[in-house]
Amino acid sequence: MIGSESGRTLSTIFFFVFVAISLGITYWAARRAQGGAAFFAAGRSLSAWQNGLAIAGDYMSAAAFLGITGLVSLFGFDGLMYSMGFVVAWILVVLVVAEPLRNAGKYTISDVMAYRLRARPVRLASAVSSVTIVLFYLLAQMVGIGAVTTLLLPIDPNLAIALVGVLMTIYVVFGGMVATTYVQMVKAILLMSAAVLLTLLLLLEFDFSISGLLSGAAEASGKGDAFLEPGLNFTNKLDLISLGLGLALGTAGLPHIMMRFYTVPDARTARRSVNWVIGINGTFLLMTTLLGFGAAALVGAKAITAANPAGNSAGPLLALELGGGPDSLAGSLLLAFVAAVAFATILAVVAGLTIAAAANIAHDLYTHVIRRGDEDEDKEVRVAKVATLAVGAVAILLAFAAKSLNVAFLVGLAFAVAASANLPVVLYSLFWKRFNTPGAVASIVVGLVTAVGIVLVSPAVIGEEGIMLKGVEPLISLTNPGVVSIPAGFLAGWLATMTTSRERLSGSRFEALRLRALSGFGAERSSEP
Repeated sequence: MIGSESGRTLSTIFFFVFVAISLGITYWAARRAQGGAAFFAAGRSLSAWQNGLAIAGDYMSAAAFLGITGLVSLFGFDGLMYSMGFVVAWILVVLVVAEPLRNAGKYTISDVMAYRLRARPVRLASAVSSVTIVLFYLLAQMVGIGAVTTLLLPIDPNLAIALVGVLMTIYVVFGGMVATTYVQMVKAILLMSAAVLLTLLLLLEFDFSISGLLSGAAEASGKGDAFLEPGLNFTNKLDLISLGLGLALGTAGLPHIMMRFYTVPDARTARRSVNWVIGINGTFLLMTTLLGFGAAALVGAKAITAANPAGNSAGPLLALELGGGPDSLAGSLLLAFVAAVAFATILAVVAGLTIAAAANIAHDLYTHVIRRGDEDEDKEVRVAKVATLAVGAVAILLAFAAKSLNVAFLVGLAFAVAASANLPVVLYSLFWKRFNTPGAVASIVVGLVTAVGIVLVSPAVIGEEGIMLKGVEPLISLTNPGVVSIPAGFLAGWLATMTTSRERLSGSRFEALRLRALSGFGAERSSEP
């Protein structure tokens, strides 16, 4: 652990204060989460700034807060790759996906995929893909709980994992999307507050001179000007391209992020939500970059890696340093605040992931595959709550078994699968009239299998730096499958469509989908006046 005993005690107190606040939000939200539209989409009544803030809270995970800061502190310029990829991703969302998705769907991303195609096979494939993405992302967050606990708090990692699993289940079962939304909003405010405070204190150390900060980081790193140039971390250019593709394209296929566009009253508000996200996320990622350089300059790579080899300690150690050191009251308070925010971050993200998985199971698998489209919203909500309990239990058990594993590849895999399996079908459905059901199923299956398959035989899993078979040489050198799996998903959808017969329903409904996507005619309406 880092920090003093008093600092860890303060961290624990701050964390349980946030838990109490979030449970209060859930109690208040439980009365508003009645019915399918309220439970899954918060009544489609959120304003642009509310949804934008909630999406930002959903999107900014502990990996972004601790991980990017750590990467920049250790590898300088190369750490910026993640920041740039995340920002570019939202440009695609705002220009291409946000408004059509809001108009064309109801609760899940599968609604858009299945609108003009044969619903059962498409929804089945899409639900499997989406739940897989959510589980990879959820497992990464749950395992991250153990790492953050070991680093910052005097709580047993297993207890922390179980506590977060129980809390996320309570949020979703009792408060639905309403509770999840407001927990994410509170978390986003806390996270931005922590980043702003640390950034101001850091800039004050360098008399608000960015060039002075960068020069200090380069000098302290021991690498000189090379620290401010590409090449320290990404020596394989193909891996760099692969990661960039996954980050830039994956967001538009993430089920828990795209689901949030159904929580606003209309497409215009959906687009404005993304503008808020771009502003909030862009500012946040800029600050985490500066904090990374600040950690390199004031803490040093040796101290950072001594606390955590992956660099996740950079932010907390910088907070201690800016506050006056581990024996100072200000340092203990800053560390406590950072630790509590890290936990709040994970809590909000896992709640969003859980409700997305529950929606896929209840809305897609139960209603449209098992019941063949016979909708009953009350039963759908009940199934979603049961699914939430199951997802929570599975996540806790998997995290117990996998808490010692390297989780970085899980997040990258979630983005790669989203870009390889979900995104091609969404784009083809919205913009290609010839597209048909075999094309959609082929795209999802090939994208999913290719992405997961490549990772299973890559250095992320096999070999000296992998999680198993340490003495075996990886079959492929790529650690991120995006450069192969994303083109494979698009190609499979095109090839299967062109080699199978045209579907009359798909062609005839294409114009209806385009009308609905572009004009909002027939789109789901807000349940509140």
